[in-house]
Amino acid sequence: MVCSAFIRAAHEHIYLLRKVSHVFRCHQHRAWGSRPATSQFVAQAAPGSVVEVLGKSYPQDDHTNLTQKVLSKVGRNLHNQKYHPLWLIKERVKEHFYQQYMGRPRTPLFSVYDQLPPVVTTWQNFDSLLIPADHPSRKKGDNYYLNRVHMLRAHTSAHQWDLLHAGLNAFLVVGDVYRRDQIDSQHYPVFHQLEGVRLFSKHELFAGVKDGESLELFEESSRSAHKQETHTMEAVKLVEFDLKQVLTRLMTHLFGDGLEVRWVDCYFPFTHPSFEMEINFRGEWLEVLGCGVMEQQLVNSAGAQDQIGWAFGLGLERLAMILYDIPDIRLFWSEDERFLKQFRLSDINQTVKFQPLSKYPAVFNDISFWLPSENYTENDFYDIVRTVGGDLVEKVDLIDKFEHPKTHRTSHCYRITYRHMERTLSQREVSSVHQAVQEAAVQLLGVEGRF
Repeated sequence: MVCSAFIRAAHEHIYLLRKVSHVFRCHQHRAWGSRPATSQFVAQAAPGSVVEVLGKSYPQDDHTNLTQKVLSKVGRNLHNQKYHPLWLIKERVKEHFYQQYMGRPRTPLFSVYDQLPPVVTTWQNFDSLLIPADHPSRKKGDNYYLNRVHMLRAHTSAHQWDLLHAGLNAFLVVGDVYRRDQIDSQHYPVFHQLEGVRLFSKHELFAGVKDGESLELFEESSRSAHKQETHTMEAVKLVEFDLKQVLTRLMTHLFGDGLEVRWVDCYFPFTHPSFEMEINFRGEWLEVLGCGVMEQQLVNSAGAQDQIGWAFGLGLERLAMILYDIPDIRLFWSEDERFLKQFRLSDINQTVKFQPLSKYPAVFNDISFWLPSENYTENDFYDIVRTVGGDLVEKVDLIDKFEHPKTHRTSHCYRITYRHMERTLSQREVSSVHQAVQEAAVQLLGVEGRF
């Protein structure tokens, strides 16, 4: 009984998705002429169905929540496209680490991994980093799952444990990462991170310290705001000093001499103590990265029990938008030659300021609906808007929230800002897309439209 009901429900769900995909195709045909439709939802939970990513097949289940819009970005690897602004940032960071930190015999201390595939296991993405099973960062509403076991990585830290387990003690990881998020000029479901890790043996950490041979990395004590229970205060302070010095040098290399820096205490599950680094750029304090002393439990589990280390992670888009004055994160995916040619530099360290393309007028459309009694998340709605509207959507704002005094039903009203990066949109073609958003929200989210 249960099995047959499940199969019947799955077939009904696939029928619904196909119907909505047909709606998308019809509306996109009217809006963009003969342009082929690529924005379709991935059907979920069909018996024997799979999702294909980079030539590999993954069985779908009730956790699958990928869309073709997101899948179309997998493999683009903007950070590896020569002269792309994200590539420029990556290369500048690489060059700095190669020149500043040398191993023996005069080879770069840090190895770089920028082609690791984005599909990881949930164990790699969460458990290996000591992220608790009930931690909110695991939510289906915040991540892109292929199934309950596999997902698109939410951070480059997903590769930390494997590289440490392979015996590496100094490395940079660069790659595309995927998160379900709000829609505005600063957020996109795909962005790019650069991660750094450095481990120290007792000899390496205390080599330049007077009477360093008498100092120890580890002790049995209690955890405090300043250190872990297994670390000595001397070891933590030296690791913290080295981390902050390395990152200050890096940011000075990127932004120039005289940079004012400050450190803000924060929390990450995989480091303690943890910090956010902020820089004063053009009179404004900006957060540029997160970092900290690696949790020793993580280091130990990867087989490096006799070492202590630090880790940091930064967003390439974040730095590029600040350094190059790029106002909208969608521009990184543009293939407009007017954008790309501005970053074809003879020297990667050359100063460049993005010259804006003509800013075409925005078209505003509102959508309001009654929420279903359960299982509604805003990120599900944002995913629908991204899937249907694609990069025509500049921003989505929740502008009104209302609870009916008698029925206690909740209504949301969102304002969707449509703006093409390369031409003027007409209200007619936007209305066609907007209607498809309305129909998809009703059919896929179970909302009751007020339009």
